[in-house]
Amino acid sequence: MKSDHESWLLTPAEMGRADHAAARSGIDSFGLMEKAGQAVAAAALRLLPGALRFVVLCGPGNNGGDGYVAARALADAGAEVAVFRLGDPAQLKGDAATAFARCAIAGEALDRYEPRPGDAIIDAIFGAGLDRPVPEAVAAVIDKVGAQGLPVIAVDLPSGLDGRTGRVLGAAFEACHTVTFMARKPGHVLMPGRRLCGPVEVYDIGIPQRIVAAEAGPAGLNTPAAWAALLPQAEPEAHKFRRGHLTVFSGPATATGAGRLSAAAGLQAGAGLVTIASPTDALEPNAAQLTAVMLKPVEDLVALSAYLDDPRHNAFVLGPGFGVGAKARHFALALHDRRVVLDADGITSFRDDASALFAAFATGETRLVLTPHEGEFARLFPDIAGDGTLSKIDMALAAAARSHGVVVYKGPDTVIAAPDGRALVNTNAPPSLATAGSGDVLAGMIGGLLAQGMPAFEAAAAGVWHHGEAASRAGRGLNAEELIRHIEL
Repeated sequence: MKSDHESWLLTPAEMGRADHAAARSGIDSFGLMEKAGQAVAAAALRLLPGALRFVVLCGPGNNGGDGYVAARALADAGAEVAVFRLGDPAQLKGDAATAFARCAIAGEALDRYEPRPGDAIIDAIFGAGLDRPVPEAVAAVIDKVGAQGLPVIAVDLPSGLDGRTGRVLGAAFEACHTVTFMARKPGHVLMPGRRLCGPVEVYDIGIPQRIVAAEAGPAGLNTPAAWAALLPQAEPEAHKFRRGHLTVFSGPATATGAGRLSAAAGLQAGAGLVTIASPTDALEPNAAQLTAVMLKPVEDLVALSAYLDDPRHNAFVLGPGFGVGAKARHFALALHDRRVVLDADGITSFRDDASALFAAFATGETRLVLTPHEGEFARLFPDIAGDGTLSKIDMALAAAARSHGVVVYKGPDTVIAAPDGRALVNTNAPPSLATAGSGDVLAGMIGGLLAQGMPAFEAAAAGVWHHGEAASRAGRGLNAEELIRHIEL
């Protein structure tokens, strides 16, 4: 991940260390601020050419310094500019003080700002480093700007957002565009931050990539650069068993659809063979709907044990439509030496005894993939979900370490985390994926990649990304069946 700078995610603390390392290396830190502020001004002029006045809101730190540079650049370009500041500018230090001194525009206190029609806001109050609720004066301005529907360009991150978690700290601007520098922060991609940032422009202000890479943590954006080299490749001598055998467990006769969606998705994702393991009462409804997917009666643990005697049955999906209870737990534990995607009912079945599941997969290669949505995550990891200090990335990583499995913490900002500390945040999933059955399709896609031998973390990340791409191709009116037809790996 670190080799692909476009996929970096740096927390505010990591980015701060990169800034300090750049200064220690001899790079002119004010020169970096100058480039940042000029980039913001250029974005404002490009994106909001109809603005009658640019209102630059400057904070008491370096984010405010970027704002003063932007205000000067906008004025030099002939725009009407007004500056409103939080705090006493005499207290500014370092580069921010220099930027203020070079900005000839007479500013006023932040609470003096009254919106005018035609105003465009440059939000340079706090940026990504905020870790406490915004002061009342800032919240009042946020309310005024929101009430008037004025466009906001955010410097680094909309003020009021936590750059580490993406959460709102009291109140936050909703930006039409955000300009950040060198790398995205988690707050740009985790909800609700991603929605409040608008499109994010990452501007290179000149910090060498080696310095940024040295501070980048284990999290990044989920892009093909992280896993494309490990995608299964069709080989001339390949046959169906070499491409892996995925088994999906069906629910009872009244709940067979979810399993069939997973099975069809696994086949579309490239598994050489896919079998639905079905209880006896569900054989007939399943048989009536299956063509390329095979069907096998697996009623109980005795039948499952016999099925597992064939080592070619190497990957499994358990949970979609299966039912919550002891049978799901027993089946999952019987699969301890195989590659397993545990989804939906399979996850919920372990809410009272998660440790048994985690212990079963604790040794050897990582072969368990958990795909919980928010509610299922809280059932399996209640203490982690209840810790309000953790970001979604932190929560997924803690869950992966505890479970000895890959955790796909689903949502509009799905996080894929591995027990070894790697994490990816997915950003390509359209809202149309919020439809019945889409999670079953995802489980099957990941299962299909596991069956072909792809490592668990990369299989999960590739499945999530291609799931989003398929949804985009399917368009707004997609349903789960249509989604499967648009899977292209």
